[in-house]
Amino acid sequence: MTSLILPAGLQTIPQGVDYIRILPELILSAFGIVVMVLDPLVDEKKSQKLLGYIGFAGTVAGLLSTWYMAQSPGLAFSNMVKVDAYSVFFHFLIIGIAAVVILSSFEYMEVQRIRAGEYYALILFGAVGMALMSSAVELVLIFIALEISSISTYILTGFRRNEAASSESSLKYFLLGSFATAFFLYGVALMFGATGSTNIDLISQKLQAGPVVLLVYVAMALMFVGLGFKVAAAPFHIWTPDVYEGAPAPIVGFMSTAPKAAAFAVLLRVVFTINAPGRFWILWVAAALSMTLGNVGALVQNNIKRLLAYSSIAHAGYLLMAFAVTGSENSVSGISAAMFYTAAYAAMNVGAFAVIGHFGNAGERYVSLEDYEGLGRTSPLLAATLTIFLLSLIGIPMTGGFFAKFYVFSTAVKAHLIWLTLIGVVNSAVGAYYYLRIIVVMYMRESRQKIAVSSIPFGLGTALAVSFVATLYLGILPGRVLQYAQQSAQELLPQAPGASAKIVQTPLPAAISRP
Repeated sequence: MTSLILPAGLQTIPQGVDYIRILPELILSAFGIVVMVLDPLVDEKKSQKLLGYIGFAGTVAGLLSTWYMAQSPGLAFSNMVKVDAYSVFFHFLIIGIAAVVILSSFEYMEVQRIRAGEYYALILFGAVGMALMSSAVELVLIFIALEISSISTYILTGFRRNEAASSESSLKYFLLGSFATAFFLYGVALMFGATGSTNIDLISQKLQAGPVVLLVYVAMALMFVGLGFKVAAAPFHIWTPDVYEGAPAPIVGFMSTAPKAAAFAVLLRVVFTINAPGRFWILWVAAALSMTLGNVGALVQNNIKRLLAYSSIAHAGYLLMAFAVTGSENSVSGISAAMFYTAAYAAMNVGAFAVIGHFGNAGERYVSLEDYEGLGRTSPLLAATLTIFLLSLIGIPMTGGFFAKFYVFSTAVKAHLIWLTLIGVVNSAVGAYYYLRIIVVMYMRESRQKIAVSSIPFGLGTALAVSFVATLYLGILPGRVLQYAQQSAQELLPQAPGASAKIVQTPLPAAISRP
């Protein structure tokens, strides 16, 4: 087997190992191509589920290949890709989200009378870009992966071709997303001009070795603008409500979780590995603005998709609180808290939009709060499942959302971010109002119209079960996931030569601290 000689200080890597370290991306791409090739050859009625099953098989194969990839940690492709516990965590999360979204789409595509075709292929291709973003340690490769992810989601957003709102949301997302991507690329160019490299590790070494020039501050700000758009952080959040309202419900569940997880993975690398000074106040202000504007905007919404869009902005703010501990001794806790929050939010939000997609019926007619009146009596199982997801979004104990907020808030307090923590606590109380409003409507009001709720099919039922179990598991037994996140965070942080690894453990209640 031939070997690849890397720059000084790096190990010689067998060339075949390179491909093992991008194996999930290769497998997802292969299955996506198979779906595209089979689409015109399969009868339209049969293609709805056949192509969906192929897409789902691709995600299962992707998860298995991620486990195999994890057995060969290290660098690949001339130090551009890095496989470690951190990237493996986000690979499992992103591909798992894609699998659940595909399962929840089987019935949705049939009810909405949308030809499956490239729908499932685009989900797989989007997952390729998002997964690659989490393992890329080279800014140009991150940009390419970001574009792969973005192009897929731009098209998926407009998949309800017969609805003007869907086309509008796709066009708006494309135009604003293109501007945001340009900001990120310009920031990469300026960072290269300031440091002479686009490799994250080499940039970190350069900044630690000498004085930081003004150009680095500008580059960091521009890159944050691009990534802030992707995670729907204020003040780059304007697109979110309109795009969420027009996009297919399962795709909203996908784009509100998987691209965010990938963008947060990149942001964590940029913030904590590069460790450039001056970003604290940017993150502090973005977190406070996102929490406040998101929750205030959600209070006046009557459309449940728009309501959850503003909720998504607020949760981006909670998550950014963990980033604001940069430069403190609690960096490991901040990274692990952000990773745990990303996983918990993905479980509950994908499940919530799966319910919305099923209840919305043909044309997504039933998406206002009044439509959910009496759902607790007409469809007790559907209402109960949605209630658990909403309680988790509030942060009620025994759900993943509770421990996600607990870890973020406790880390912020330890880092002496008292005012930011107070803003987060107040916003959590405000957010509880509009989530509880949905539950009150479902259980305490009589329906003013007869809405036929169909039985839950197998694919959707499996997707809801996975989301439901994940939400409760992260709320009852969060120890294993948090400990893995802490291990990943320790690997992410750059170590000084000869420094010993020290993991700052986030305390767990005694009842759940055991694995």
